[in-house]
Amino acid sequence: MPSKITKRGKTRWLACVKRNGQRLQKVFDTRTEALNWEAEARSLAEAMPETTPSVSLLEWANNYLAFAKTKFNVKTFQEKRDVFKRFFSVVSPEIEAESLIARDALAYLQSQAEARSGHAANKDRKNLVAAWNWSIKFHDFPPNPFMKVERFGETRHPRYVPPEDDFWRIYQIAESQDRVMLFAFLHLAARRSELFRLTWADVDFANGLVRLGTRKRRDGTLEFDLIPMTSELREELRDWRETRPVKDAPHVFVCLDATAFTREYFGKPFEKRQHLMKRLCVRAGVKPFGFHAIRHLTASTLYHAGQPVAVVQSILRHKSPATTERYLRSLGLEHTREALESVLVKKGPARVIPFVKQEAPKALTSGA
Repeated sequence: MPSKITKRGKTRWLACVKRNGQRLQKVFDTRTEALNWEAEARSLAEAMPETTPSVSLLEWANNYLAFAKTKFNVKTFQEKRDVFKRFFSVVSPEIEAESLIARDALAYLQSQAEARSGHAANKDRKNLVAAWNWSIKFHDFPPNPFMKVERFGETRHPRYVPPEDDFWRIYQIAESQDRVMLFAFLHLAARRSELFRLTWADVDFANGLVRLGTRKRRDGTLEFDLIPMTSELREELRDWRETRPVKDAPHVFVCLDATAFTREYFGKPFEKRQHLMKRLCVRAGVKPFGFHAIRHLTASTLYHAGQPVAVVQSILRHKSPATTERYLRSLGLEHTREALESVLVKKGPARVIPFVKQEAPKALTSGA
């Protein structure tokens, strides 16, 4: 209904109609004119289908990344951000999202499969499908064009598991904190971020437990798991706590380099430390491997020692045994081979690989 407005002694009538989510207003001298205009505007609104305001692909990406930044860990967020960077190098970010069709999605993913690999294209597809599905849920997007593109073929190789001897060779040339850290990686099967996040408050010497925090969950939530310490690991960590040069640092492993380049990080927890393993492997003369390969070694050692999948799952902290099964298969430890050997090969008593270090560590120094 029109509303009366009076200004400077003159009365006029404000007509108002809402159409397609927008408020339309117009001022008339008489109430009759305002009523007639409202009736006409409403009839036009009923005749015109209501439309959803268009959203560009760039707006879609920014909206989803804003959500992803609060939902996922830093590594996952960066992965998603990089996917959009690649996507917009092929598809214009200015076009309307509703105009993107499956053929466009196929063209982009196919270019990634050819330029990089089928595995890389499938990872991009996974992230783009998730982003579009999120917008369907919260922004009423049209059907997902990326879902119509079938997955590409992949060539996957078993994950590299360093020989146990190679680990002990780099362990023997490592010094002080690095030696303790390598030992903790082996005995806890920890991920790099988990061990770098470890604080002394997470180490329970009385009960022989270590609390590891991980974001390797579907929604990126930080979750904690209690892992039993072996007696040797407890001894190593206790010795390191007594001999560490930075007594007030809350984290177990911190930067101890005082060079001009690293001075600002002194006493702070590590973030990557990507060059340490490469240097140690070169000095030891072994095939290069990283921190995560030590996790593979722990799983492989337990598996070859005859431990059931449930035990390996517990130390790897997988939520599902199916995840552990896939993990072991990726290490080349298929049950098929085990079954063939049980039938075709006469086996003697099982040989248990002892999960101990080959050489007692030298006295720890207070140096970095």
